Order: sequence, then structure tokens, then C-alpha cells
Amino acid sequence: MNDGPLCRCSAKAQRSGIRHGIYPGEEPLTSCDPNTNNIGRLHHYRIVVTPRTNFAMKCPTTIKHDGHEFTFEGFSLLSHWPLPKLPTCRVIRFNIEYAVLYLEEQMPENFTVEGLELFTRYLFFELLEMVDLDWRAHGDKDGCPRFHFMPRFARKLEDNGKELLSLNVVLNYLLMKNAPLVSAAELPHLYETSQSKWQAYADQVKGMIVVNPGMKPCALRVDQLDRELCNAEGSVPPEIVHFGIRPPQLSYAGNPMYQKAWRDYVKFRHLLANKPKVLYTDRHKLLQKEAKLQEMRLKSNLKRDVTVVVSSEGFYRTGIMCDVVQHALLLPVLVCHLRFHKSLDFLESIIETEFKDRYLLQLALTHPSYRENFGTNPDHARNSLTNCGIRQPEYGDRRIHYLNTRKRGINTLINIMSRFGRQEETASSIGHNERLEFLGDAVVEFLSSIHLFFMFPDLEEGGLATYRAAIVQNQHLAVLAKKLELEKYMLYAHGSDLCHDLELRHAMANCFEALMGALFLDSGIKVADRVFSSTLFSEPDLRDVWINYPPHPLQEQVPEGDRKWISTVPLLKKLNEFEQLTGIEFNHIRLLAKAFTHRSIGFNNLTLGSNQRLEFLGDTVLQLVASEYLYKYFPEHHEGHLSLLRSSLVNNRTQAVVCDDLGMVDFTIYPYAKAELKTKDRADILEAFLGALFVDKGLEYCNVFCQVCFFPRLQDFILNQDWNDPKSKLQQCCLTLRSMDGGEPDIPMYKVIECKGPTNTRVYTVAVYFRRKRLATGSGHSIQQAEMAAASKALEASKELFPQLSHQRRVLERSLKQRAPGKEDEPATKKSREDSSADSRSRHNSSSRSHGSLDRRRTSGERKRRSRSRSRDTSRPDDRRPKQVL
Repeated sequence: MNDGPLCRCSAKAQRSGIRHGIYPGEEPLTSCDPNTNNIGRLHHYRIVVTPRTNFAMKCPTTIKHDGHEFTFEGFSLLSHWPLPKLPTCRVIRFNIEYAVLYLEEQMPENFTVEGLELFTRYLFFELLEMVDLDWRAHGDKDGCPRFHFMPRFARKLEDNGKELLSLNVVLNYLLMKNAPLVSAAELPHLYETSQSKWQAYADQVKGMIVVNPGMKPCALRVDQLDRELCNAEGSVPPEIVHFGIRPPQLSYAGNPMYQKAWRDYVKFRHLLANKPKVLYTDRHKLLQKEAKLQEMRLKSNLKRDVTVVVSSEGFYRTGIMCDVVQHALLLPVLVCHLRFHKSLDFLESIIETEFKDRYLLQLALTHPSYRENFGTNPDHARNSLTNCGIRQPEYGDRRIHYLNTRKRGINTLINIMSRFGRQEETASSIGHNERLEFLGDAVVEFLSSIHLFFMFPDLEEGGLATYRAAIVQNQHLAVLAKKLELEKYMLYAHGSDLCHDLELRHAMANCFEALMGALFLDSGIKVADRVFSSTLFSEPDLRDVWINYPPHPLQEQVPEGDRKWISTVPLLKKLNEFEQLTGIEFNHIRLLAKAFTHRSIGFNNLTLGSNQRLEFLGDTVLQLVASEYLYKYFPEHHEGHLSLLRSSLVNNRTQAVVCDDLGMVDFTIYPYAKAELKTKDRADILEAFLGALFVDKGLEYCNVFCQVCFFPRLQDFILNQDWNDPKSKLQQCCLTLRSMDGGEPDIPMYKVIECKGPTNTRVYTVAVYFRRKRLATGSGHSIQQAEMAAASKALEASKELFPQLSHQRRVLERSLKQRAPGKEDEPATKKSREDSSADSRSRHNSSSRSHGSLDRRRTSGERKRRSRSRSRDTSRPDDRRPKQVL
């Protein structure tokens, strides 16, 4: 029943937030004229629910009037403002996702606002007892509700027309039906009547909502009417039989013993799901645990399904069937959706940006805890739906509740990370802001980096990184979110999860990052930069300094470009050869020279320093471009999966390979010749090049560069599982071998067994042990490298010990087979991508050549590199080659 405290949140939390009915920007509305239909003030819409499952009844509420039958078909919405096109309101009921739509129609005239309010109070407050439902602005007790609702009783006319029943007739019908369920005069006759007549009498009220104002709950759905206890004197009235459902807290779901058994069962099932091969004894043990849970569910004091038998004395008919309740309990959800988007207009005015895709803004403000939406107190809505809703609804797949939520487990991780990207940009079905937070983190870091880079031209990389860390830390981002008052717009579960300041600040910081990601996707980096800058500095003087940063010193010296010096400076002439090889022509070629200048070179007038600052900038450019690509083309991956893919895409090893493919090492400037560069040094050269390319050409050119040189490698990374380093993979395989007794799992242990050589060239040897048995040893110039080498050798030498490896191989084979039919579309997709890249270059007034030459240079570089590696490693096969993984 709907009583008890309406909200269990703290007193401070109750003073704000959409979950408490407080919508920012809402102002009181003057009351409508109660005696008219206010046709010049209200806007009329018909509410449509799709699909119609559980809403199209066999016995709907029907009113007979003037010789015709008018059947209930839903509700009309009357709004005080014209409703724009908004993202679809979606709600999950009975494991089915419903879409609640509103279609504009001509305003009906046969109603008054007072009649609408009478019907609303009767249905929602008197019958359904939705005591905390309030559609007025917060604190506005005497104003007008934001929306009015009118029940639609219609009959079909010729030529697909409809006639709506007047609200006056509907209210008169409710008054006429308000009679005792079984009158005192009928009681003696009911005992003596035949079974067929009794059944016909009972069928009249079957499925009807009856009300007893003195009871809690006062309204009930009649499922059966039983006369077994009636007598000839008529002193005992028939009994109402209602088949209901207990609330979870009062059934087995709230029992501590059942909860413990359920946790034990879930843990055991999770262990079995991550084992490549399940034994018969383990499967039998799982069935025993399932049987024990089922036995506890069927206990009479713990069952959720209950049968309630009450006397019909004191109950009155309402004339309303359960189809009206089914539709009515969706209205609070739609009202919440419309009021939320109306408040987003206020947020858009604060950030001075109107979203083209409003769903992105909604997604950015949706916390992962926000799942089921009832538009009001969830307990009250569930109770009313159980007491007065449909008796036997048709249920969908229960997996819809967690289909798009993050799932744990090694096998789940392997399955998701084995999926290839889509051929075109695809919207994700994940309905919270974690993916946008992943993208927004890269956006915030990028914006902070470019402003600091240009504002402090003399500050070295370490100082820039320190300033950036202070700006992008969660504590500071929560302060920026507080400036925008994002906590007032956030959608999150109605509970105590975010009532504590620490959790709320963390959620606000994530929400701010998600907002930046949404702005970047919807309007571009310039709009995101403007909103970020205005939020960061509210003082006009400081904001002007932050926004109006100077150009790069090399650009300041020669604003029109310095290519005129190529013929006179030998170094620039040599770099011009690199431009011709790659097809990229710099306006300021000295930026390219600076990118290839090692930090050991002192200050000189040509480059004005080394490439360290450009490394700092290029790192954030690569992070942003890679994050945007992964967000758009990997819609099924959650935030953690995207981070794993990005780390494999932008790590030092990948950057060093791209550097070798483009032959950058041949053009790098050192004070002395070096025999071979380390992986980190080659990665730094590539990052500096990307930084120089951004300063000279902009973000679009960096995007095209990554489309050619980085993103095509993702397929190999997925096939080779480069996102999963050997240490992580070995630990995953060991965890699948843990026992079923619930003890601590066995994990691999690493131990340094040898250390030799001088300090600068020291070589470490590490052994890896599992269950007190040495699996392999590995060497390297650092302990981490040695551990990676030992783990890699252990995986190769102990394949029979880890059946998880064969499972991973099968998953990759299946993913590759699913990928095969789509390969025919790749050339067309690639062509369209190249066309769009060419269009973007023409928009930027570029005089550079097509990136086809860059692609040819990369291909020839790969051939050289692979031929060198084959000449070095002819004695052993390359186990990591993609063709030999499967």
C-alpha cells in the first residue's frame, strides 16, 4: 500500500534534483479558466504507446451513449506550450521497451479544465493513491499544472474518422457507475440463482477496479467473485478474489537467507561461465543450488504471487477497467520526460548552445544508476500497477534490463573485445553517460593542453603537464559542474547512492566530461572550447587572456609562412623531401623541423628549441582523435573496453611502428649519429609531428592522418589481442582455474632471480610461478619488461595448462567469420571516407597533395620493415602474425 515516507533521501538532497520534482527554470503558471476549454492557451496532442502489447485489452472500458459504444483508447495531452520534436520517451514495463509518443491534433472543444482536474484527482489520488504526484512547479501550490490530461473514449466513423466522447458524458458515467459492488437487495437472490446467471453476473465486474475508501489500499482489481460462503438470508456477501504480487521487500527477495543462497549461486554460476570446460559434477552442483532457490521461492511465507480474498462489503464499482490504469501509469513518465527537456532549454541558455541532437544532452546527464523510470515514487507506482493493472501481462525477455549494462567476467571481456568496428558511424544502445565521459575526458584534456601550450611558450613539458593535471582533475571538474549546476539536471536513481558529497562530486565531474563530449559530437571542438572556457573563467579579463592566446612563435615571426627559405636552408630542403614522400605540405616548415629536433639540440634560431613541447601537444591530439573514432565505430563497447582499445592504438609500440613506416627517423635532427633509437624515442618523434601538424593545419588534418596510419591497424590489434598484454592474459587464464569452493584464487607470482650488468645496461631475469611451479623465465632491461617476457613464454610453453587460450582462439575465429561477409562493402566505405576527407581538406583551403601518397609511403615502409624482421628472425616463426593466430 502507498504509505510510509515518500522519500528516504537526506534533507539536503531533497531540496534539489529532478528526482524530487524540482526542475530548473520552471516558473509558476497562472491558472487556466476552469469553466472553459482555454482553446487559445493550450495545445492538444494524442498520446500513443507502441508496441500495443499489454495495452490492447479484450475487455476495454466501454461507455454506451446515444445508441453507440465508445471504447477507451488512451489519453490526450494538453500542454501550456507547443511541444518541439524531442527524443522519444522510452520506458521498460513487463520486460518490454515501450515508446510513448505524442502526436499533435486539432483541439477538441467538448471539455472544461475543471472537468479535467476532477478526473485527474479522482483517478490518480482517490483510486491509485499516487500521493506524491505533483505536476506543478516546485513551491507553486495554487498555480496551474504543467499539463492536463483527457481520457479518450472514441468510436469509429466512416472514412476513417473518429468521434470523441464529451468529458461531461465520461464524468456522468463515472457518477452513475459509483454503486455498491453487490447491493443488499441482491444478496438473497444471488444464493439461489443458477450457475450460468451467476457467472454472467460475475463477468460484469471481472477486471474492474473497485474501491473501498476505508481500506489500504482502497482500490483493487476484481479477478473473481466467489459466492461459496453466501447464505439464503443474504447476511454474508460474496468474496472478492484478487491475484496479486508481494513487494520484493516482503517476499523471498528480502529474506536474508535467500539473499545469501542467491549470492552463492550467482558466484558459482559466474565461475562456471568463465571455465572453458565444465565438468558434470559442477553442472550437477549448480542444478542443486537452483533447486534450493526454487524451493525457498515456493514457501508460502516467501512467495511473491499471493491470492487475496476479501469480503465485497463496502466496495463500490468505478466502471473503470484495468486498461485505463495501464495507460494512466505511463503519464507520469511522459510528464517527467517533457519537464526534463523543458528544463534543458534553461541549461542550453546557460551554456549559450542549442543542441542539434538533444538526445546527446540527455545522454550526458544520465547517470549509470538511472534505469527504470516511473516518473514518481517507484514503490507507489509498482503497488498501483500490481493492485489495479492488468492481471496476466505478457512478459518479454528479462535480459532487456541488463542487455546494455557492463558485464563482468573474462569470457565476456574476450567476447566484446573480439568484435570488430562498424563500417560506418553507428549509434550505441547504451543508455548512460559513461561512453560520453570517455570521449569528454579526451576533449577536456585536449582543450587544456592547447591553451596552455600557446599561452606559455617558454614553459617546458613538465610545467605544462602540471598545470594540465590541476585543471582536469576530478575535484576541479566537479567545481566547474557546480558552476553550471549540473547536479540539478542529472538523472540518477532515487536512492541514497549519491546523497553523500564525495559520490555526488565524482558523479558531477563525470557528468561535466560527458557534457564536453556531447558538445564536441554535436557542434564541434570550437563550441566545446567556448563552453569550457566560459565555465573555467567567469571573470571577463581572465577569460579573454585564456581565449585570445597568441600563435606559435614560429608563426608569429613569419605569419604568411616560411616556405620561401627552403631553397636557402639545406635542412629545410631535406625536410621538403619528407613532405613529398608523405603528401603533407606545411605552411610553416620550420614547425616540421622543430618536431624532428631532439631535446639534446640546444636553442637555435631555426627551430627555437626542441620538440618536447610538441610531444606534449601531439599526445593529446592523438588521444582525442582516437577517442572520437572508437566512440563512433565501436558502439557495443563500454568505457573500459574503449580504453583498452585506445591504449593498444596509441601506445609507444604502435607509434614507433608508424614512425618507422613513414621513415621519420631518417629526418630526425641529432647532435651526433645514433645507431638505433629506442621505442620511446621513436614514439616521441611521431607525437611531436602530430603536434606540429595540428599547429600548422588544424585538427581535421590530424584526423585524416590517423585514418590512414593508425585506424587500419585496429583489426590486427583485435586479432592479436594487443589490448591484452601477456601479464594480464596469464592472470586471466589462471583465474579460470580457481576451485569451486569459494576460496582465494591462485594467481601467478613473479620473482627476480638474476640481475647483472652495469646500472645503465642492467639486465633482469624474472621467473613466473603458478601453484608453486615455475612456468617460464624472461629477461629485459627493466623488471616490467622481464615480467612481460616471462608471461609471454609461460603462455606459449603451457598451452595445455590453460584451456582458456583455446576458447579465446575460438571466439576470434567466430568474430572473423562474422566479419567476412561485410568485407565486400569495405572498398565503398573506404572510398566514401576518402571522399569526405578530401572535402574537409578542400574546405580548409589546403594546397597539399592527396594522402594517397602517404598511404603508399606507409605500405612501402611496412614492406621494408617486414623484410628486415624476416631477415632477422628467419630461424623461428612469428607466432604473433595475424594469419597464425587462428
